[in-house]
Amino acid sequence: MKNVLVTGADGFVGSALVKSLLDHGYFVYGLDLLDTPKRLDLNSVNFKYLKADLAFDDVFAKFSLHDIDTVYHFAWRGSAGDERKSPDIQLQNALVSADFMKKCQANGVTRFIMAGSIMEFETHSATYDDSLNSSLPYIYGAGKSIAHEIMKPIAKSIGIGLIWTYITNAYGVGEKSPRFINSTIIKLLRGESCEFTSGTQLYDFLYIDDVANAFKLIGEFGKTGNSYMIGSGHAKPLREFISDIFETIDPGSRPQFGGLKYAGPMLPIEVYSIARLAEDCGFKPKVSFKEGILRTASWLKENI
Repeated sequence: MKNVLVTGADGFVGSALVKSLLDHGYFVYGLDLLDTPKRLDLNSVNFKYLKADLAFDDVFAKFSLHDIDTVYHFAWRGSAGDERKSPDIQLQNALVSADFMKKCQANGVTRFIMAGSIMEFETHSATYDDSLNSSLPYIYGAGKSIAHEIMKPIAKSIGIGLIWTYITNAYGVGEKSPRFINSTIIKLLRGESCEFTSGTQLYDFLYIDDVANAFKLIGEFGKTGNSYMIGSGHAKPLREFISDIFETIDPGSRPQFGGLKYAGPMLPIEVYSIARLAEDCGFKPKVSFKEGILRTASWLKENI
């Protein structure tokens, strides 16, 4: 049995990973801010919940943690909402993550798996392509990029196996945020109008169960120093995903494209490749986009 630590364990992705790890015989320490987590099964004999703030001060001193091999780091303040636009918060996230990785190494952890974001690529494009206008939400992506750029050399210098991941867009049962998939489904369920851009920019989405499995496999087979894109492997123009949502939930309706202006980057298809994840870790998505939308819509009907 392997012992692992998951920060941000009560979050959407973190809690899904905890469940997957427990289902596969791991002992999991889950770290989060809440006194009582909302998504986690506290009755599992192989799970121990730990409350700690995002500074991770003296985590290893305050709690009795034994023989942790791998840390999955999801904890990140301001991943949504107005805090996504705060330079102070996003810079602090990067510094705290680097410091926590050093503490982990000092306490015998050999592998540190970091949750990055596809927005790292979008932020880079928006910043260095003078034809594009960068906007405040890109500060979140900048925070992730800064964390990446300082943690990689630190990891090499202290001898911990850092593996970076880029999550494209996770969605599915258990998330109530107003992100794109949820907001579109909810509007359709309520019969509200939906406005979209032309939708020519490439996107990818991956159902939460597959996201959790990808992280589990990366922990088992991922190679130190490598980075892995976590997606379906079938990126396509956003308008095609939108059409799939409409066909799945309200087959008689048709989306109207072009009402909103898109001024963001157009990432190339190569960015979305999951070839390395498939080759190193044997990852294959199991839930199709339409099946994932059906599951998500059914859950949202009962939870909105």
